[in-house]
Amino acid sequence: MKTKTNAKSAVSLPLNTILDGDCIERMNALPAESIDLIFADPPYNLQLKGDLHRPDNSKVDAVDDHWDQFDSFKVYDKFTREWLAAARRLLKPNGAIWVIGSYHNVFRMGAELQNQGFWILNDVVWRKSNPMPNFRGKRFTNAHETMIWAGKTETSKYTFNYEALKALNEGIQMRSDWVIPICNGGERLKDDNGDKAHPTQKPEALLHRVMVGSTNVGDVVLDPFFGTGTTGAVAKMLGREFIGIEREEAYRKVAEKRIANVRKFDKEALEVSVSKRSEPRVPFGQLVERGMLRPGEELYSLNGRHKAKVRADGTLIGDDIKGSIHQVGAHLEGAPSCNGWTYWSIKRDGKQVPIELFRQQIRAEMRN
Repeated sequence: MKTKTNAKSAVSLPLNTILDGDCIERMNALPAESIDLIFADPPYNLQLKGDLHRPDNSKVDAVDDHWDQFDSFKVYDKFTREWLAAARRLLKPNGAIWVIGSYHNVFRMGAELQNQGFWILNDVVWRKSNPMPNFRGKRFTNAHETMIWAGKTETSKYTFNYEALKALNEGIQMRSDWVIPICNGGERLKDDNGDKAHPTQKPEALLHRVMVGSTNVGDVVLDPFFGTGTTGAVAKMLGREFIGIEREEAYRKVAEKRIANVRKFDKEALEVSVSKRSEPRVPFGQLVERGMLRPGEELYSLNGRHKAKVRADGTLIGDDIKGSIHQVGAHLEGAPSCNGWTYWSIKRDGKQVPIELFRQQIRAEMRN
């Protein structure tokens, strides 16, 4: 991995690279419609007034860096409008974007997303299981941040790995409130002085869920506010390509070192659960063509009540009905529909073998 320092327009994508400089200029120099997903953690514009202290009068290490300072809401809104326009130009027609923010800026970003034609899919609440306390005691403890997930347009066929997210959540549909701790312990990066390398470093668990849920292996993920490289580190682990943009040299150096030490998971480990609808389609006739089933052989319903004979064209004939494995099964059961793959079996060596096993064999061959 390397840091690019020349600002000339990119002809091809600088994959797995951290670009320096202004994010808007850098994005405008990249090829249009070339990015699958953008994850953006822009300045929050916290508008802090003076130092923040704990009850014991010790100073809180709050976000008071120069990159989070804007003269007015008007200036911040102009900045938001320009970087979102650059981001939208980069997204592929079926691309999507995630933005994350606090109450200081997320509503302004949400309005601008809609102004520019993005289609909001979800707002996701990241509920911090270990938030920083409210030391002044004048407001609620700020225990969450909000993420907005949006497609490039209303008709974008965005990636959503529903089954993978469900598997992450022990078989239960993933909700839009995510309980994940803030970055701490060994994951919290430190500078040479032992201080936090970045005040708002995001936990890898957050990016893991975003990428598993809304990208595929090999997709290109852009982070225009790269910081210390959480997006890049998780992308590398999960077999995604990344492009980072970061104007602060200190953050780039930390990110480079961090990502260089990341190891990509092996190919088998990167596979995720998919819905049956997204599996390759296998016509029943293929089983006949390939000799897995022979014309004239009889299929038996798994409940033992019915049988039908296989024909050379991949249809069945049973009693007074001819048709597909689904049509014949539904007719024999007197049901409005039937999944023939899970209904029929064949006898081999005295045992009933579901025909679904043959379909899975073909699908495995198609994936390899």
